Amino acid sequence: MSEQAQFRLSKAALDEIQGELAKYPSDRRQSALMATLRIAQDEHGWLSPELIAEVAGIIGVPVVRAYEVATFYSMYDLEPVGRHKIEVCTNVSCMLRGCDQVVGHLKQRLGIDFNQTTEDGKFTLREVECLAACAGAPMMAIGHDYYENLNEEKIDLILEGLE
Repeated sequence: MSEQAQFRLSKAALDEIQGELAKYPSDRRQSALMATLRIAQDEHGWLSPELIAEVAGIIGVPVVRAYEVATFYSMYDLEPVGRHKIEVCTNVSCMLRGCDQVVGHLKQRLGIDFNQTTEDGKFTLREVECLAACAGAPMMAIGHDYYENLNEEKIDLILEGLE
């Protein structure tokens, strides 16, 4: 399979994108750009230059506009990540409730630092500014799932439960 072909969106993703586009008037298609980038990333795991260009073409915006959005927001990955992207909040609420211990345990257990991926490609560890779950601090997100009130034992159980 060619590199270009491996970054094509599936019919299911294209249908989901059409659903997003339908939410906006035809002269406001660019309003669906963030959602469309998310759909593309969810399907492929990250946003390659080819995928960003494909999304721009679907939305009808210049490729540079799609790049501006993809590079501005930390939720978009512009390089491959592990099967499970672990995002750990290190903002004030989490810091006050022990995120340093969470971070230390994750780094030791996984053998990686922030912005690194395990050798087996299973986990990528990221530091994030805020995940908006301060009442459950310290917390982390893995994919679309939030895990709150973390401690070392809970982290170990979560990691062992992932394929």
